[in-house]
Amino acid sequence: MRAATRAPLAARTADTRQRLVALVVGVVAASAGGLVLASAEGTLIDLPGLLLLVPGAIALRGNVFGAMGSRLGTAVHTGTFRLSARADGVVGQNLLGAAALSLLLSAVLGVLARITALLFGIAPTMSLADFVVVSTLGGLLASVGVGMVTVGLAAGSVRFGWDLDNVMAPLVSTLGDLATVPALVVAALLADRAGLTDAVGLGVLAASFVVLVVAWRTPLDEVRRIFRQSVPVLAIAGVLDLVAGVTVEKRLDDLLAAEALLVLLPAFLGTAGALGGILSSRLSTHFHLGLDDATPLPSRSSLREARSVGLLAVPVFVLCAALAQWASVATGQTTPGLGDLLLVVLMAGAVATVLVVLVAYYTTMAAFRFGLDPDTYGIPMVLSVLDLVGAFTLILAMLAVGVA
Repeated sequence: MRAATRAPLAARTADTRQRLVALVVGVVAASAGGLVLASAEGTLIDLPGLLLLVPGAIALRGNVFGAMGSRLGTAVHTGTFRLSARADGVVGQNLLGAAALSLLLSAVLGVLARITALLFGIAPTMSLADFVVVSTLGGLLASVGVGMVTVGLAAGSVRFGWDLDNVMAPLVSTLGDLATVPALVVAALLADRAGLTDAVGLGVLAASFVVLVVAWRTPLDEVRRIFRQSVPVLAIAGVLDLVAGVTVEKRLDDLLAAEALLVLLPAFLGTAGALGGILSSRLSTHFHLGLDDATPLPSRSSLREARSVGLLAVPVFVLCAALAQWASVATGQTTPGLGDLLLVVLMAGAVATVLVVLVAYYTTMAAFRFGLDPDTYGIPMVLSVLDLVGAFTLILAMLAVGVA
């Protein structure tokens, strides 16, 4: 009896340890990305509207590769995962699908960012070609690294016994922050160059159209299924992230006055998304394996998973504030002080954590009940809704504390 009791306890302890380590690594990586963002003050001023693009570009990496990681995690659990470079294998088809989605959706995000800037009266702003070039080239540059990490984590889970549901979402979503922010800054070097930028932008849009046609009609069943199911949900997710970007862009002056908040921004949004991603991945696996029922009222098992994720929120959000303060002081960035940063993070984090649980459960449950792949639908919607919610709660907390 004691051995039987200890086994589930040991499993839960291992889950908690894996999640905590992954979240800590993710927060450190996202804070590094935030530091790059805070240091790019001149670029943010010279290219108005660039900050609007940041949440969507960051989220797209997490959406595409987080969903890919979740699918690979399910393949590991069901015994169908094989590490192979074959184009018709599980890994090969997921990589091809992710590459096609990254190119197409990055270009679409650039177009939507320009439209969003016009609709919300953000002026002056970058041209359409600037948005497309920065979004697409920066996105592709970041996708190479994030894709390699995703496959490496899947292989490591088989080799070292990691549970991908615990480590994939926090590491992929927040390492996406680390890769995407510098990539956007590098890609911004090609912006605002008149004829060159226009030519590159036109080439990118033409390439995106070709990818759309080829991926939509490919004979590779898994690539076609991933692409067709992902495009609509990723487009909706992109719109949500752009609204989050509008919220942040309109507070650019406040963020530049307290640059520690810019350092904090990717880590806070990434942590909220990572917590939701962990819960969504875990529930998706349970639903696939028949270990839990996807019912409107969460089962005891689902509530236990939600509680274990929620308990991690406080220490990880506190770490976000502490790292933002330390990095800002160490690099000479302006900061409102550790006390105010902690207040902002804890106020915003409390609201975000409740919404993490609700969004993760009901999005994953609804996808499964409607016969859709919750790995493909759950992660993007969870991450993007939480980006929007996280941006709003962070700004409201800044106003409540008086640092904006």
